[in-house]
Amino acid sequence: MSVTDEVKQKIDIVEVVSQYTSLTKSGRTFRGLCPFHSEKHPSFFVYPEQQSWHCFGACNTGGDVFSFIMKKEGTTFGEALRLMAEKTGVSLPSRFESSAKRDEKERLYQINEATAQYFHDLLLSSKAGEKSRDYVTHRGLSLETIASFKLGYSPGSWEALQQHLMDIGDAKDELLAAGLIIEGEGGGTHDRFRNRLMFPVCDIRGHVTGFGARALDDSMPKYLNSPQTIVFDKSRNPYGINLAASAIRQQDVAVIVEGYMDVITAHQNGFNNVIASMGTSITEKQVSILKRLTPNIVLALDADAAGEEAMLRGIGYENILNAEVKVITLPQGKDPDDVIKEDAKTWQKLLGEALPIVDYTFNMVTSSLDLTTARDKTLAVGKLLPIIAEIKGTVRQAHYLQKLARLVNVTERHLEAELRRIKPSPSRRQNEEPKRESIAQTLRSLWSSPVEEYCLALLFQHPALKSLSQQPSPEYFQNSENRAIFSAWQQASDLSSLKDKLDPAIWGHLDYLLSYLKKRGVPTNQIEARYVNCVLRLREEFLRNLEVKRGAALALEAELGGTTAELAKLEEQGIEVSTQLGEVFSQKRGKSQGVEP
Repeated sequence: MSVTDEVKQKIDIVEVVSQYTSLTKSGRTFRGLCPFHSEKHPSFFVYPEQQSWHCFGACNTGGDVFSFIMKKEGTTFGEALRLMAEKTGVSLPSRFESSAKRDEKERLYQINEATAQYFHDLLLSSKAGEKSRDYVTHRGLSLETIASFKLGYSPGSWEALQQHLMDIGDAKDELLAAGLIIEGEGGGTHDRFRNRLMFPVCDIRGHVTGFGARALDDSMPKYLNSPQTIVFDKSRNPYGINLAASAIRQQDVAVIVEGYMDVITAHQNGFNNVIASMGTSITEKQVSILKRLTPNIVLALDADAAGEEAMLRGIGYENILNAEVKVITLPQGKDPDDVIKEDAKTWQKLLGEALPIVDYTFNMVTSSLDLTTARDKTLAVGKLLPIIAEIKGTVRQAHYLQKLARLVNVTERHLEAELRRIKPSPSRRQNEEPKRESIAQTLRSLWSSPVEEYCLALLFQHPALKSLSQQPSPEYFQNSENRAIFSAWQQASDLSSLKDKLDPAIWGHLDYLLSYLKKRGVPTNQIEARYVNCVLRLREEFLRNLEVKRGAALALEAELGGTTAELAKLEEQGIEVSTQLGEVFSQKRGKSQGVEP
């Protein structure tokens, strides 16, 4: 039995879900208000026998206990598995920890935590830290805020941190791996951070992964970050994400600012959904992490050239989020820290007035142009039409095409002709089709599906199938591990890159899938037909399962005297499912039934 099987046998999905929403037993199911969206009428169902859940309301999605935790906590599968394993007392084998590499990561987390505590203590009580204390006091930070963000002070000594950590048992090579010390030209080592205000950078789980540091004198650079390590990646974790994640999920919006102090001041004033991009560049990795928490992002970068450029780059991420990115227009010469300290109500007002990023870009591009002249009209079209071309949604694209036509006083037909000639650059195409962060998984599930596994095995052993127009939707894979591997495979260029996209916890299941067909051959002339039939089988099983759950929900709704609107909605969903099943049956007629699950 795999670890996932063991955890699923020991965990009770009803008990887990009940920690997030109140459930009422209704026959063989449990029912309650959906914990993922606001509603007054319960549309969320939990099925103890299947250990699954489904929302028939706005979410219209479901899954198992792992997918529930992933969606609710914004975690990967590996993190959800470890959380549930700890809850049930199941020990994870060492192979799930990626052996030596995972041990090294844990050591670096411990060393960084000890370093953060050392710097924090120096800031609070040392004589050398007086200048740092004066600085944070002048910036208006409370002791509670300083403690929440673990702010610290690195002494001016060349070896103070190194000596402290080695005294408590840390090895020099570990300090080098953590980026806390540097090898000198003469062969010796010295502390990387000296006489600086320290900002520990944490991942979403609260591990200290690295540091940002502000000079307290004329030293350059003014801000210094930890180097890239196996736990620290400046482009990955937004600053403050560990403290902001809960508020982001609750408020369903993340506000991205530029600086450490912007985040800290915002949190001190009750704006707890604010994070920083670790510089003006907002990265795809950061957007992918935020997408697990909310699709709604507001940018509040400094009103200078660098901030404006970062906002322009943010347009491409709307396609990742499948939602509008908005922009706060800050007063000239002020950053969020200034605005919030002067008047928190002004900040709240700016949030409410945030513009969609494309509208902001229109304003920014046209503000310096004279649109009564042919020259400036041409410039406006040249700058804005490529941006419009990046927009995936046809309605939104048409909206901004109309807006541009009105601005430059030309017909939409002329702009449409020009739009057809525009092809996004490779970098833009990459933004439109982002590499998704894979949802990490583990070994074979107790609820494994032979058809799912056969389908994946065919894909892996015959990569050309990936180019077929008929492909399964990720939701057709009701097994969590299989769904995550398929989603990662959709974004992988080949098998060699697939494993890199998956958490070590799912490597064992991937290896199993890669060897699935080795003991049974598939005639070359039947490969495509069997794969297409697999896709149809997956869709059919998914729809039948949904039909059964919807039917039960409808019966319960009628029994409890549900509203006409709720009954009509469930009936409408049933008609849609029946229609889709009819399409499946139609496609299956005349096709081979020779699937070998």
